[in-house]
Amino acid sequence: MPMKKVVALLAVAGGALLVSGCGNTSMFNHAGPDEFAVQRQAPLVIPPDFAIAPPKQGQPRPADDSVQQQTLNALFGGSQPRSSIESNALSMAGSADPAIRSTVGDPNTYTVAKDRVTQQILAAPEGDGRDAQTAVGG
Repeated sequence: MPMKKVVALLAVAGGALLVSGCGNTSMFNHAGPDEFAVQRQAPLVIPPDFAIAPPKQGQPRPADDSVQQQTLNALFGGSQPRSSIESNALSMAGSADPAIRSTVGDPNTYTVAKDRVTQQILAAPEGDGRDAQTAVGG
């Protein structure tokens, strides 16, 4: 074999070896850190009052917001004061009954006026709708 062919063959083999590191094979699979899972820690702050008790083990730090809260603040700018239109609408709506969720589920509470047409719709046999018909009243 001529020398030029050996050098060319070695160059192609070396290039293939270098490029194989870019692929996702089991030998060269480098799983890097998830950049979205990394959370920055708040800087250390010296409290003005040294009589503060240290936090309990496992409790979240009071200065830290959760990642979800930080995301909401970044997207929507945190809590904003209500506009005059929103305040007016809320004052016109009045206050809600605190037990409304249990009242709606009560069987003695009627939330839908079940007239004859609604009762017919509810009593209709179940099917795929292939033979459904409509009638326009006049």
